[in-house]
Amino acid sequence: MAKDPVRVLVTGAAGQIGYALVPMIARGVMLGADQPVILHMLDIPPAAEALNGVKMELVDAAFPLLKGVVATTDVVEACTGVNIAVMVGGFPRKEGMERKDVMSKNVSIYKSQASALEKHAAANCKVLVVANPANTNALILKEFAPSIPEKSISCLTRLDHNRALGQISERLNVQVSDVKNVIIWGNHSSTQYPDVNHATVKTPAGEKAVRELVADDAWLNGEFITTVQQRGAAIIKARKLSSALSAASAACDHIRDWVLGTPEGTWVSMGVYSDGSYNVPSGLIYSFPVTCQNGEWKIVQGLSIDEFSRKKLDLTAEELSEEKALAYSCLS
Repeated sequence: MAKDPVRVLVTGAAGQIGYALVPMIARGVMLGADQPVILHMLDIPPAAEALNGVKMELVDAAFPLLKGVVATTDVVEACTGVNIAVMVGGFPRKEGMERKDVMSKNVSIYKSQASALEKHAAANCKVLVVANPANTNALILKEFAPSIPEKSISCLTRLDHNRALGQISERLNVQVSDVKNVIIWGNHSSTQYPDVNHATVKTPAGEKAVRELVADDAWLNGEFITTVQQRGAAIIKARKLSSALSAASAACDHIRDWVLGTPEGTWVSMGVYSDGSYNVPSGLIYSFPVTCQNGEWKIVQGLSIDEFSRKKLDLTAEELSEEKALAYSCLS
């Protein structure tokens, strides 16, 4: 029997990530090859013409799963009835800007979008925040949409997770699909901690620990971590533009696993509301290893944390606490 269409909102849809993301959603990459979708695309009035161009291209691509397109600069129209919201739009940090300036701009954007989602989105709406600072933008959204359950709000650290998988696969010269269970802890920033202590690789002789196969702790505790942390900056340097294709792909991975579930024995990284697990202060949106089932995520419990990792977990939590305080100071 044919499924009812799912309404998916993409904010900042005329931008680089939005332009890469909407065809992936329309092709079934996010929700599966049998799930029809109606795309809701929102952008700011100066981008209205470009947004209309994106809509024209979606029509021209004749995607069989795409059952409708709403392209608008009106936040209420964009949020009405949506089941999934991917918040890509935000105010980027420009040269010479202080963090507080960026934060106050994003606070006002997320305040209005949160209110519209709270009043007009479907009751079970899942929200993924992509725009930076992603963890803190997600926290602001939670603040201004109190009736959206905290379980339904997350931020994107899957891009960092995928980057970590990619680095390990290149280092070991194995298929990326054979590497699993890396973890991104903390903030989607240069303090994040890419952790391979529990990661494994599928080999002809069974699953082996990444640490054992790489056999180079200096690389794993040094260059590997900084490469993943700084990957976004390296791409900007190379492309003169920020990551768009990989960010869009990671957003699809994040939502697909959240909605359809993670494979047995595999976890992924998601920025979610901390409940105090692993001594991370509660009330922060922090990246944890999670498994997903029946549309719900659950933090993986009971993993051993060595002293090196503990320091890294605390450092990124500290940065998130500072960001939270900065954001809240912009509210007053």
